[in-house]
Order: sequence, then structure tokens, then C-alpha cells
Amino acid sequence: MSILKVSALTAALSLSALPSQAVPVFPNSDYSNSVASVEQILGYPLGSRISEPAAIKQYFEQLAAAHPKRIKLVPYAQSWQGRPLFYVVIGSEQHISQLPDIQQQMQQLANPQNISDGQAEQLIEQLPASVWIANSLHGNEISPAESSMALAYHLLADQSPQTAKLLANTLVYIDPLQNPDGHNRFVSRYYATVGLAHSADRLSAEHNEPWPNGRTNHYLFDMNRDWISLTQPETRGRVKALQQVYPLVFVDSHEMGGDMGYYFSPEAEPYNPHIQANQRQSLQWLGENNARWFDKFGYDYFTREIFDAFYPGYGASWPLYHGSIAMTYEMASARGHNYRKADGEILTFADGVQRNFVAFMATIETASQRAPQLLKNFYQYRKDAIKQGSSGAVRSFIFPAERDSAGHTKLSAILTEHGITVAKANEAFKACGQSYQAGSYVINTAQPTYHLIRTLLDDTVPMDKDFIAKQEQRRANNLPDQIYDVTAWSLPLMYNLPVDSCNRAVSVASTVVSSERVLAGSVTNLQAEFGYIVPWGDMAAARFVSAALQQGLKVKSSDLPFTHQNGKQYPSGSLIISKADNGPQLAEQMQQLATLSGAAVTGINSSWVTDGPNFGSFNVKTLHKPNIAMLWDEPANPLSAGSARFIVERNLNYPVTAIRPAQLTGADLSHYQVLVVPASSRGSYQQALGSRGLANLRSFVERGGVLITLGNATDMLLAGDSPLLSSKREYKVREGDAKKAETDSKVAGSIIKTPQEYQQWLVPEKADPDWVPGFIARAEVDQQHWLTAGVPASVNSLYVGNQVYQPLTIADGRNVVRFAPAEQLLAGGFVWDENRQQIANKPLVMVQEVGRGQVISFTQEPNFRAYVDGMHLLYINAIFRGAAHANPLR
Repeated sequence: MSILKVSALTAALSLSALPSQAVPVFPNSDYSNSVASVEQILGYPLGSRISEPAAIKQYFEQLAAAHPKRIKLVPYAQSWQGRPLFYVVIGSEQHISQLPDIQQQMQQLANPQNISDGQAEQLIEQLPASVWIANSLHGNEISPAESSMALAYHLLADQSPQTAKLLANTLVYIDPLQNPDGHNRFVSRYYATVGLAHSADRLSAEHNEPWPNGRTNHYLFDMNRDWISLTQPETRGRVKALQQVYPLVFVDSHEMGGDMGYYFSPEAEPYNPHIQANQRQSLQWLGENNARWFDKFGYDYFTREIFDAFYPGYGASWPLYHGSIAMTYEMASARGHNYRKADGEILTFADGVQRNFVAFMATIETASQRAPQLLKNFYQYRKDAIKQGSSGAVRSFIFPAERDSAGHTKLSAILTEHGITVAKANEAFKACGQSYQAGSYVINTAQPTYHLIRTLLDDTVPMDKDFIAKQEQRRANNLPDQIYDVTAWSLPLMYNLPVDSCNRAVSVASTVVSSERVLAGSVTNLQAEFGYIVPWGDMAAARFVSAALQQGLKVKSSDLPFTHQNGKQYPSGSLIISKADNGPQLAEQMQQLATLSGAAVTGINSSWVTDGPNFGSFNVKTLHKPNIAMLWDEPANPLSAGSARFIVERNLNYPVTAIRPAQLTGADLSHYQVLVVPASSRGSYQQALGSRGLANLRSFVERGGVLITLGNATDMLLAGDSPLLSSKREYKVREGDAKKAETDSKVAGSIIKTPQEYQQWLVPEKADPDWVPGFIARAEVDQQHWLTAGVPASVNSLYVGNQVYQPLTIADGRNVVRFAPAEQLLAGGFVWDENRQQIANKPLVMVQEVGRGQVISFTQEPNFRAYVDGMHLLYINAIFRGAAHANPLR
């Protein structure tokens, strides 16, 4: 028995002409009253209220409990705030009953090296298609999560032949809410602003979220950039789930500005060259069928603009490098119940729910109709990948295990999580004319993940030359470029780990590494008579000192390298923990700390060193347990604040206190030793803090505090008549003669001889440098300074933006890390040539003493997306060693 039938004519009507409870609308639907609607379970019609995460979970739990033969709910992760993440899979009773077998068979198809072509053909004939629809990765993108309930209701309740036909050969996976913490933040704040009626005015509080808004997760990460580095538990869980399922089609459903319309595939240029031709063809199929359905409903849409498929860290990109088809859908957002567009039309929340639902249904139809071809393409992609990896110019990557054991362990674990096989050599070996020691890491590229391996490990993934030429032309006409995100993301470069490529596969006795990111450390000579040394230079040592200080241990650190009488050389920054300075349980504490941190601890019977400072030297500092504060609210950039806090709290397990800028006008900061100022995004710190706040910061530093600024927060240090940092921010370099000052309505005549000279005339005399979308820049390290203890002679930094700062003079401070000369600057990605010339030899990290304290400026983000691991030690040095080198009155 049906309670609602929707004709094709009714479905073709504009949704705005229908009551909200009509969502979802689809032609020829025949809804059974045996499936509960959103209104029956949650108490309000679908599309009439923005559902909280708990309500969405409740709806899917009750559907799964009521219809276990047709829908299964699978938990896959937990958010930072403890909210469950889950997906549901909907299909025919036969397919749901066979779900474990189907998933196992997809895993067989995903590993062509283990099956024959004949076996693959049999699997392709019998396996269903699969579509994974992921919703609301950004928590304030509200309609996709609601549309997931519309889709589930329709697929279960609709008794029409068309839906039965779809589910006869297609499994539908729905991830209803990828970011429950951010979504909960948005919903609670939104309804706190609502009055008697919902406002459509974009000026209303409803449409202007307070900091940090609901886009990000708990640690303020944009999780749509996290798919290569896997820093967040939500992303890691999702990646693991996808590798169990291997869906053929993946939709990442988002929202965009309310005036935009609807966007679906095919994507904008440039495409990542590792995306294959048949994948692009499939994106075309999906886009064409979406368009057909949007035409039926009278919905506007656009394709091939804005949202590209170049950066691999999007949710809509990652599955492509495993052989699936993945794409972004973007719906114009009402960002509330009603939104008045620029043309006066009122966009509603229900509009978004309905349009997403139609796009989802169209996508499922395409997958159903193209099931055999999609399965064949998936298998062929992974089979061809093995062939390309076994015959191409790069057949293996080798990481020499010469330093940074913790970095190698973490990177190899992340690659393993991506489904890439990484081996650790059990013995020394030779490859491509080079000798490598036991413990080196080897990745042979003859794997189904060949394209992902190359995408993640190559220094640069090239953009199309015609596309770059077009961007240069746009810049010449003062138009913004169309590069949507960073142009470089090489994990070896960002981890600052050397890697060699070889044109043949490496054969050596080895052990396949696990996905454990931190392995247990060890203590040599546990019952040492004097104490212990921990070599400085990786995150294992940083985790060790964090835990040691929190346990109340007295830890010293040498500013200079030294050689102990045991013959071992230790780098600058190395930790010294003596029995005389600590309690009787020190040996047990050392064993526990080494195990948990991964650090290599050596017990020593004597303090005698044969080279370098003795442990009582003024070049050996006592590390104090610093209280760390961080500015946390407008005008801080949430992404900068989140990653800066995350690195300390989650990588080191060390607490940070968040302080709102407004508190600084009269706050007593004497309790804190370190204050971190994230980059800003809206307005300036000068405005937010005012004269009283800035004066308080100066007093904090002068009394012995450490003030650390990240990215463009450095501008705050340059402000006023008595700046805290004696640098200047640079304008864009203008070639040729400067324009003469105009004194009246006429100026002296001039001759413009070439188009190049004409372009120079278009540049204002005091313009900022052009914006750099993001490349990996090489920088040179002053290893004689305490801030760079344990840091190698060269590091790599992500450079994003247009901030270029002048070097400090030797009388004012030190440029402890500076960008490399122009010829060596570009380590990976793409940068405009004039920016490359101007950035070269400019400071990346500056240090200046102010009173009894220190000002430390990172002119670029050391914690960018928390994936530039090679910069993290500098940031940690700034905090812990910076506090040790300040001289507060105690």
C-alpha cells in the first residue's frame, strides 16, 4: 500500500512550488508506508529543519533496525569529540545477504596480480556496481547530510520498477555526515541566532557564522585537504573503509556560495596526469546523465569550471588513484533555511536537499547502466598500473635510512595506510649504482597503486603547459589565476627525507612494514651510572622531552654537538638526563618514556665528553616545562590555529591554552612562557588587539616570554614606531624605471616600445607580489643557532601567499633559516618566475631578542595542514628551546 505517489508532471515542477514535506521528489515514485519517513522518526518534515548529527544517526539506526535485509549500518571511525562516523549500504536483499562475499570479491578484483583474466571476467559478470555518496565533509555545508536521508528513504520506500531495477545490480553506500563535530557546531550556533522568522538577508546573523564556523572539524582542519597526509581520525577511518569496499563511483557532496547554482563533473582543468583517459570518459558519462535529469527538473548547473582534479588530497580525488571514479558535487548553499540571492530569488534549504537527491539518483542510474564497463575499467586500471610500474622509468623508490628514524616510520606507515606496499631492507644492498644500508625503505612501483605512488612521491606532478600559459596570460591582464590549490605535495619533500628513484625493481631480503606510526623505542645500558642521552633531531625525541617534562624530570639540552667518551657523536639539541638531578625511579621512567615515544635512549656511566661542551657548560641549557598559550579567535585563521595546536597537543601530547585576543588587552600573561600567534585571515591583529593589547605583548616578551608568529602574523611584529621585529614587508619588484610623480593633470611624454614594457606600466608602484598558490620551497639552515638544533642543513617549506620579508641585519637578530638562491629555490610544484626571484634568499625564520625574551617569526606556516613534517622540529624548538633561551626573572 502506498501513501504518496508522485507523477512525472509533478516532479518536473519547481520545488519552490511544493510544500517542504514533498522532499524527496522523483518521477513515478511509489512510496510504501512500511518505511518510516524523517518526519515520523525525527518529528519534522525532511528539509524543514537542519538536523543535528545525533538526529541523523537516529534516523539511519532506525532504518537499519527496521529493514536489516536491505540496509546495513557500519561504524568506521570516531571524531575527536567522540561522535561516531558510519556509513550505510543499501541494496537488494540478495546483495545485502552476500555483502561480505561481494566486498571480498572486489578486493580480489583490486589485486590483479593474484587472479587471472578469466577469473576477473567472471567477477565482472557477477558483481554489482557500487556507488559511495559522501556528504557534508565541511560541517556547515548542510544540504548533503539531509539529502542522504532523502536518498535512503527513497531507495527503501519507493516500490517503482525504476528503483527496483537500480538496486538489482547496484549497491549504494551512503556516508551521511563526514564531519559531525563541525556540523554540530554549525547547527547549534545557527539556531541560537534565529528569531521569530528565518531571515533570508545575507547580512543577518543566521548567515554570518562566528569564528571558527562549522566548516572544519574539532581541530579546525579542512578535511577536504587531508586525504594525502591522513592526519585526522575521520579521514583515516574513511580511507580504511573505502579499501574494504572499493566503490566504483565516489561522490563527494559539498556546498558553495549561495549565488552559484549546482556543479558536477566533468572537472575543471588542470587534470592530474595520473588520472586515466577512461576515468575522464566515465566522468563525462556521469555528467551527461546528471545534466539530463537536471534538464527534466528545470535545474541550472555548470561543469568544467572552478573545481579541478589536480590536487590529490580531496575526497573527490583520492579514489581516482585507486581506479575508481570520483567527483565533487557542489550545491549553492542557503547556509540556513532561506537565502536571498543577488538576483532576488529566495534559495531554500529544501532546494538544496532536493537537487542533491536528484544528482545522487542520476549518478546511481549511470552506475547501474554502465556497471560492466565500470567494473572492467577498475580492473584494467589496476592491472595496467602494475605493468606501468614494472616497465616505466621509475620502478622503485628507495629511502636511505641515514637519519630521522621517526620520520621514516611515520611516512612508511601512512603510505601503508594508503594501500601501498613498503618494505624495510633486512640487509645492505645495491641498486642503480648506489649502496644502501640495512634498514632502508623500498617501494617497488609494480603495484596496483602505481599512480598513487608516483603522485605522492614524485617531486613534482606537472601541470599542463597550455594551462600554465593561460594563467600567465590572465595575470598579465590583472585577472586571478585558476589554480585552485597548492601545486606541490610530495611527501618525501615535505618530510624532508631524501629519496632515490631507480629504473629497476629492487630485490633484497626485507620485511613489509605495518601501519604503526610510532614504534617502541629502546634504552641501551638501562642501569647506567651517570644518566642518559637522547639524540635530538626527530619527533621521537620531541615526544620524549614532552613526556619527560610533564613527569617533572630535569632535562638539559646542548646547544652544540658533542662527542661522548663512548665514541658516539650527538647532534646539537641532544637531551641529557642525569641521575643526580632526578629521582630514584629514573631507570624505570626512561624505559617507559622510550617505549611510548619511540626514542633511542643511551645510558652513560660518565659525563666526560671528548669534543664539544661539557654538561655543565653555559652552552647546555635546562629545559623548563613551558606553559603555552595560543591566540584563538578572530582574526586568527582557523586552519593556522588548528594545525598549530594540533601539532603540539596530538603529536606531542602537550597541552595548549587557547586565549581570545580580546583577553589580551589587560590579561596577566606572567603564567605563560610561550605565546603562539597563528596567521590571520580576517582583519589584522593590530586592530583586534589595539594599543593596549600590543603593549601587553611587548611587556610579555620584555619580561622573558617567547612570542612566536606564524605566516602573515609576522606583520603584527612590524607595526608601530617601535616594532618587535626589525624587518619590513616588501612590495612587488617593479622592473624598469619607476613612474614619475604626477604634479598636475599632465605628465611628460613617454615611449612604450614593447608589449613587455606596456605590462610593466600596468603594475602599480606599490603593489603586493602576486599570490602564489603553493609550491615547495627549499631553504638553507644556519646550524650554528640554538633554534636550529637537530635540524639538517636544508629544509623544505610550503610557500603559499604573497608575503616577502626583508632579512634582519646582524645587529638586530638572526635569519636562522632563509630561502635558497633562485636557482635552487623550487623543490617541487610551480611558482611564477618573478616570485621565485624575489623570494630567493629572504628569511623563512627570524629570531630577535627583545628585553629578556625572544621574538620568533615563521614567515610561512611551519604547520601547513600539519603535513610539512620536516618543519615541525623547528616549531618545537621555538617552543621548548625558545623558552630555555629566554631569561625571565624567576
